[in-house]
Amino acid sequence: MNIDAFPQLEIVPVTGPITGAVVVPGSKSLTNRAFLVAALAKGESTLSGVLTSDDTVHMATALKQMGVEIETLDATTVTLRSSGKLKAPAEPLFLGNAGTATRFLTAAVALADGAVVIDGDAHMRKRPIQPLVEALTRLGVKVSAPTGCPPVTVKARGGFSGDVVDIDAGLSSQYVSALLMLAACGETAVEVRLRGDHGIGGRGYIDLTLGVMQAFGAKVSQPSDGVWRVERTGYVAADYPIEPDASSCTYLWAAEVLTGGKIDFQMDTAALTQPDAKARDIIMSWPNMPAIIDGSQIQDAVPTLAVLAAFNQTPVRFVGIANLRVKECDRVSAVCDGLNALRAGLAHEEGDDLIVHADPALSGATTKAVIDTHNDHRIAMCFSLAGLMMSGVVIDNPKCVSKTFPTYWDVLESLGVGLKHP
Repeated sequence: MNIDAFPQLEIVPVTGPITGAVVVPGSKSLTNRAFLVAALAKGESTLSGVLTSDDTVHMATALKQMGVEIETLDATTVTLRSSGKLKAPAEPLFLGNAGTATRFLTAAVALADGAVVIDGDAHMRKRPIQPLVEALTRLGVKVSAPTGCPPVTVKARGGFSGDVVDIDAGLSSQYVSALLMLAACGETAVEVRLRGDHGIGGRGYIDLTLGVMQAFGAKVSQPSDGVWRVERTGYVAADYPIEPDASSCTYLWAAEVLTGGKIDFQMDTAALTQPDAKARDIIMSWPNMPAIIDGSQIQDAVPTLAVLAAFNQTPVRFVGIANLRVKECDRVSAVCDGLNALRAGLAHEEGDDLIVHADPALSGATTKAVIDTHNDHRIAMCFSLAGLMMSGVVIDNPKCVSKTFPTYWDVLESLGVGLKHP
């Protein structure tokens, strides 16, 4: 389906179980980590299972601007050739609303030689980066972000100084990942330490970062909780397979349970290592989901779970989700507003918690809900699930799924889901 021709998309409710075979795109999180680490490795690396989406294209384009050669071998395989150094680009690096690319490159460009400006779209310019800027400053990097959000200017000098850095990761684990990937290129071993109570959301994504780093020759130990010691190894070129995206799987798992269907993923999704893979067990508990769900370690799956909870037998409270307010949009409010568009009073916020007042009678009901996606791919995809069960669900700006799952609507159609222009 040519989504560009559809400013809005109405989901046609299914009349039976959805079935079919799908190919889930590669992990955005792993693709952008592997892109960066391979770019910092001297030699040739081949990445397979690569996701091609808005976020990963922004990362690849920025690396090319800094002298990395990237050759596409097929739809999911690329080769990177690098000197192991990054050159200061002639123009600012524009990264759209790609949080991973923006945070990771803000740290990595300290290894270049010259001024580097990192910028994004209007949404990215509202997403905080000050804790990372402060940490880099403590490593001797000349970096500034006057608003506390992008644009960021780094006056790079080919490296950084210091062997210990602390970071407040309360807003994003990506700050920690950015420092860890940079640290392997230090003049000495570097300790990265969490500041605060170590109650970091998205901690599983740090494990993903370490796995990618180690695949490219880095040596990292954890002498104590909240402390990582990164040896001075640099990176070596390697071939690296990227697993399918667990966050993308959550929509399809939810579609299975809502419709009683069965999807052939053509792989063992239970083997996925990304944090959102842990959401599968919660999804499979529907329509008897837990009364309280801690979303701190499965943040990108929370919108999926919240829409699923609308059709649950009993109410669900989502806790540990404050960080969702500083994602591509304020996802707590966006999901709450979308649920209330389905049916007034279906959800409400209490502080940073989201309470979904389950209503099994929604299945088969009719609504006049136009879902404001806030240009957020996860809002568009999670509310498509409501459209499987209710008539009248319209997704505004459906093409925003291109951020991480460009073929999402095609995949739904291949499973027998009807889509139409409202």
